Amino acid sequence: MLAKYWKRIGLFILIVACIFNIMFKLVKKVSLNTELEASATYVNQTNQNENKNLDE
Repeated sequence: MLAKYWKRIGLFILIVACIFNIMFKLVKKVSLNTELEASATYVNQTNQNENKNLDE
């Protein structure tokens, strides 16, 4: 019986795995605002480090 339905079972498992993968990515998605704040902080820190190096 299993040999008769192996393609359907495999396809079902594949679809469920894809749905879980998509849902996990949507739930763990970082908001745009958080990403922009992190980028701005990084740019400010690198600019401050470069200015300190130029002053020395």
